[in-house]
Amino acid sequence: MTKRSSPAGRYEVTLPPDARMPTTPAQTAPDFSFVLGGPLFQLYRRAHLSGDALELLRRRVLVIMLFTWLPLLLFALVEGHALSGAIKIPFLHDIEAHVRFLIALPVLIAAELVVHIRISPVARRFVERHIVIDEDLPKFGAAVNSVLRVRNSVAVEIALLVVVYTLGLWIWRDQVALGTAT
Repeated sequence: MTKRSSPAGRYEVTLPPDARMPTTPAQTAPDFSFVLGGPLFQLYRRAHLSGDALELLRRRVLVIMLFTWLPLLLFALVEGHALSGAIKIPFLHDIEAHVRFLIALPVLIAAELVVHIRISPVARRFVERHIVIDEDLPKFGAAVNSVLRVRNSVAVEIALLVVVYTLGLWIWRDQVALGTAT
């Protein structure tokens, strides 16, 4: 075992080849990620908002914030509702809108990376720690592939959008939203 310091001041440990856990082809688990795949991820990649492993997080957060919050500000300025107007809460005084688009949305986008880092190794650990025994590996691989097919499905993503914009908006308007115009 060798220890050396990296430029960032962290120590890297290198184990000799015979000290690593032996893996045979039967013990390898498929790569698994809830995030790396699907239509939205492909859109991120085409728009250069993500790399193969969710790089460019700051760029993705900034661009998505600009596409969500900035048009609202521009519309409020055009309509004269940014600082005052015929509404009770002008846009620049609406704390709820700013928190939703400038704090909650970036946190949710950053959570994609956290989910990917935390969940991706779990499928391998099931196999490495023999939670999934060798005779069940084909079934486990089939289950992982089934989840990946659902994740990559355009129909599922469209169905989720329909549910959010029908049921979600109905719940928001009737149960959550304030009765005053903002």
